[in-house]
Amino acid sequence: MSPFRSVRRRLAAAGLAAALMAMTACSSTATTAQQPIDKKDIVLVASVINTTNPYMASMIEGAKALSKKLDVPLEIVDSEGSSQTEISKIQAILAQGKKVALMVNTVASSDAPPIVNAVKAAGGYVTVWWNKPDNFEPWDQGDNFVAFQKHSGVESGQCTAKALADSIGGKGNIVALAGVLDSTTSQTRVAGLKDALKAYPDVNLLDTRPANWDPQLGLKETQNLLAKYGDKIDGIWAADDGMIIGAVQAVKDAGRINDVKFASDGLYPPVIDMMKSKMGGGAIAGETFHRGFMAAAIGLYTSYLAATGEIKPSELPKEKRNSLFKLSCVTPDNLADHTKYDGDIDGWMDTLIEKGPWDTEPVPLVSGGPEKLP
Repeated sequence: MSPFRSVRRRLAAAGLAAALMAMTACSSTATTAQQPIDKKDIVLVASVINTTNPYMASMIEGAKALSKKLDVPLEIVDSEGSSQTEISKIQAILAQGKKVALMVNTVASSDAPPIVNAVKAAGGYVTVWWNKPDNFEPWDQGDNFVAFQKHSGVESGQCTAKALADSIGGKGNIVALAGVLDSTTSQTRVAGLKDALKAYPDVNLLDTRPANWDPQLGLKETQNLLAKYGDKIDGIWAADDGMIIGAVQAVKDAGRINDVKFASDGLYPPVIDMMKSKMGGGAIAGETFHRGFMAAAIGLYTSYLAATGEIKPSELPKEKRNSLFKLSCVTPDNLADHTKYDGDIDGWMDTLIEKGPWDTEPVPLVSGGPEKLP
């Protein structure tokens, strides 16, 4: 995409966001009581950043599984990596008339306020996953902004950075692939990386490039980094496995797969296969475990419970409205302890419905946000 087209898309997105904010300004400060919504009048909506990233595909899988369990129709929003597309597609669904129970993984943190305000104006309920402005809290916006949910980005960055540094013997050069620059998820993971490297003074972070959670951009940026630094690169860190998949391909193409170590977040199926097969002599040094299907279902179910009146958001403790869920560090030695959940998504949905969104293993609520940078 040309930089000029990118600028135009951002300006258009900003204009749409401003329009939505203006349209819903009155409703964003009001706190009117709302009656529980009948199940037959609800549509579940799961909005994801794109459909090329395996994590997003997993989110869609989880949304479909929960929809089937609840017997409530589902709409999927593919934002195509664009804030403008994301906001306009959500607005179009809101205009159809049914009450929305929405889970949105926002493209950028700044997308959260206009989406929340539009959902509130339409009498729906929304839970935001991963990205929002730090000063935009659910309890300040009323019950329709049910919750903000995430796993700790700082902990993720620390976990994977330590694994990568240890895998190169605590000495050498690494490069990093971040996600979207206007993303608290990316920012906190990079912050965790840099914090963990303080304990490894002989590990040098040569460069950090945004690759937008995308395998193809991960491939391209890694090719650029390899062209710039060549054999100096001993390890590659990424904020997400979508990007590390591209990075691995670039390193393979360069004939260096036995010389470079990798660490990333998400433990996606292709990376599980790489870890199991000991690709490159054990090139995948460390990962984190959390699941897109779990996040999407937790977020959707939280919104659904608010829509049906089974929970009243304003009566929840703050940690259930700005929430950090458990995240686990994964190595080849404990891989099987975590991947066992992937084989029984249907059974996990039953447990979620039984236990509720905050008490379901292996990702129960562990603390409240906002997450603080080191």
